[in-house]
Amino acid sequence: MKRWLFRNFGDPRGIGGRIAAFVMAHRSSNVQRSRWAVGLLDLQPADRVLEVGCGPGVALAAARKHTPHVVGVDRSPVMVRWATRRSGATVIEAAAENLPTFDEPFDKALAVNTVGHWPDPGAGLRAVHNAMRPGGTIAVVSQPRGHMFADHDETNRQLAGAGFTIVGVETLDLTPPVVCVLAVA
Repeated sequence: MKRWLFRNFGDPRGIGGRIAAFVMAHRSSNVQRSRWAVGLLDLQPADRVLEVGCGPGVALAAARKHTPHVVGVDRSPVMVRWATRRSGATVIEAAAENLPTFDEPFDKALAVNTVGHWPDPGAGLRAVHNAMRPGGTIAVVSQPRGHMFADHDETNRQLAGAGFTIVGVETLDLTPPVVCVLAVA
């Protein structure tokens, strides 16, 4: 049972996906982590923001308090429905490595506890890089709770391989600690 539920956090489907969405939307550490990540991006009213792996829309809702130009992407139809209702943002069903073409580039992007679930993190980060304007900032957040989350050194390598330049690493004191790698396109 536990393994079945855990799988639904990485690829939410059906009833298990709805349970995972509820937990992600309401667990205090998830909410705190998402809001913290948005705060690190120093959003301005004109910024265009992309969240890849938006889950139930916690970070999208936080970002919309700063700018109306927020787009979420998630490969799970369950999460697309949750995020759309929760945030009021545009939310698209797509995998990170298969992002749609957008009308304008993004100024800011974030991925909160999702890169470790992507089938090909390098391809996903390259797709995000291609969707951003030069000089745009990305925040890649990870709170390691299992083998699928890379440490920040691996995240640095993945970001650099996708064309980003690392500008900093921040830590949020939760258990386990949350790490955010900030980089520019």
